[in-house]
Amino acid sequence: MSDVAERITSLVGALRAHGVRIGTGESVDAARAVETLGLADRELLREGLAATLLHGVGQRAVFDPVFDLYFPRGVGGPDGGPADRAALRDRLAAALAADDPAALARLAAEAVDGLGGYGSSPESDGWSAYQTLERLRPQTLLARVRADVRGRGVSGAGFTDRLLDDELRRRIEEFRRLVGAEARRRVAERRGRDEIARRAVRPTADRVDFLFANRDQLAELRRAVRPLARKLATRLAARRRRAARGTIDLRRTLRSSLSTGGVPMRPVLRRRRPARPELVLLCDVSGSVSGFSDFTMLLVQALHDQFGKVRVFAFVNRLDEVTGLLDHGRADPEGLGARIRAEATLTGWHGSSDYGAALGEFAERYGSAVGPRTTVFVLGDARTNLSDPNLPAVREIAGRARRAYWLNPEPRAQWGTGDSAAPAYAELVEMHECRTARQLSGLVARLLPV
Repeated sequence: MSDVAERITSLVGALRAHGVRIGTGESVDAARAVETLGLADRELLREGLAATLLHGVGQRAVFDPVFDLYFPRGVGGPDGGPADRAALRDRLAAALAADDPAALARLAAEAVDGLGGYGSSPESDGWSAYQTLERLRPQTLLARVRADVRGRGVSGAGFTDRLLDDELRRRIEEFRRLVGAEARRRVAERRGRDEIARRAVRPTADRVDFLFANRDQLAELRRAVRPLARKLATRLAARRRRAARGTIDLRRTLRSSLSTGGVPMRPVLRRRRPARPELVLLCDVSGSVSGFSDFTMLLVQALHDQFGKVRVFAFVNRLDEVTGLLDHGRADPEGLGARIRAEATLTGWHGSSDYGAALGEFAERYGSAVGPRTTVFVLGDARTNLSDPNLPAVREIAGRARRAYWLNPEPRAQWGTGDSAAPAYAELVEMHECRTARQLSGLVARLLPV
């Protein structure tokens, strides 16, 4: 039982390292779940631990591979000789057609053991899911499995055929997941579960680096904009209510206390009638930083009601206002980037980013957009492609604004390397590292004015 307790503790630690908030009470509930459910039914145990430890379905993408490491299906490799690729494909096609989860799990173990091994030194990981799937190529079995299923009596045309293809793709994707889990398990036996849980489990979308997020992860982030905006709006509204009450006016409070013998029985507050602040975003939408800018623009648009006015400008080496492209009627998250690039004037005679030219154009053409109630956010990596950073324009913008911040998606250690002008800009504008959606939400909650 001590080994089980250690596995639960390690499982909780690995989930916490991936950003899942788990308290002591939830850890105790997980231990009770294991005691009640036992270890005989692995899938029942998986669901019991998920129910006690997780707070949303989005966390299952992290939980499932971590669970597979600490409560594996087995140890070691399957018994048998070298894998026959053709025979494996035949058996895989049959298992997919029959929708047999147990057979798919056995085939995943055999495939990794027979096709995914590499290296022989203790330092090598030893097994690769990518290599296994490249050699086995299960996605090419779709037509064959479809014919097999129809031969078993499942037939139809049109919409039914599309449903069948979707179901078969789901089964193939599940087999690919089983191969990945098996490869991680085999590597963990050599390297240690804790290290593989840290290195080989894909983080949730809100912890993925903007600069390295793939298309699916960016799409998941866009879908998360509305729920995240609702949470941030609640925080901002609470801050606004507190600010509206005002702070203590010490001089008037002490004067009033003379009537009560110097005891400040009735604090006097500085009454405030705060107007809703104005917000201006200047967004670099070039190259790899475009995903970061797109997500931030969508988030701010979702928070639109929290501000008196929001104006958004996009640039590469020319700058154009794109506020109208973000309005409620046209805010399609998936097509935002393409719409901006199609309808806004963002480049001149070349396609490389030029912060100096773009920020200078903003100061010259749209300087009146910034006033004493305006907070300015600049979004970008501050890489100027060795062009003039135009510090006077940045100084002018920051001087006009109530506050000015720069959110940089690059690691702080890379600021000032190569063509980065981040240190020079950071002397004029408060610059913050902002690499993930989680960092961004924290910065937005802290920096946005009320």
